Amino acid sequence: TRASALELEGTVLREGRLTQFVANNLERRIRLSGAPRGEPPAGGGGSSIPAIDPGALQDVVALAGQVAAQVDELLRNVHCGLQALTALSVGCIQTYRDGVESLGEAADLSIRAMYALVARCEELDRAMQPVPALAKRIRDMKGTLERLEGLCK
Repeated sequence: TRASALELEGTVLREGRLTQFVANNLERRIRLSGAPRGEPPAGGGGSSIPAIDPGALQDVVALAGQVAAQVDELLRNVHCGLQALTALSVGCIQTYRDGVESLGEAADLSIRAMYALVARCEELDRAMQPVPALAKRIRDMKGTLERLEGLCK
């Protein structure tokens, strides 16, 4: 497998999903990779590849540290942004839930009020049943009064 082949060439470190590989004789490998084909590898006295500048390596290490710090800062910012979005989403969901609950309560109260109104209307209808008979009696009395007035004139 790839991992066992890498372990023969250097050190393999695994942390979760992150895999790090550090090659044995890294400096020699860098020199070999820069040598044109057919030339002897660098390392002898007649090397055409100059030695690696330690200052350049220190600059690379410093830049790698800066990049790592910037990546850490970026990840912190992304984390904070995601937390803010999550909090906002939770707030929206809670507001929606509260709205649905209050709508349910309002609908329930409206239904109860409608039933109460229907019951009051039925009571009023029952109370108004004698009114037509009373109106007929009033018309009869009015007719009788009109006849009496006609007799008195």
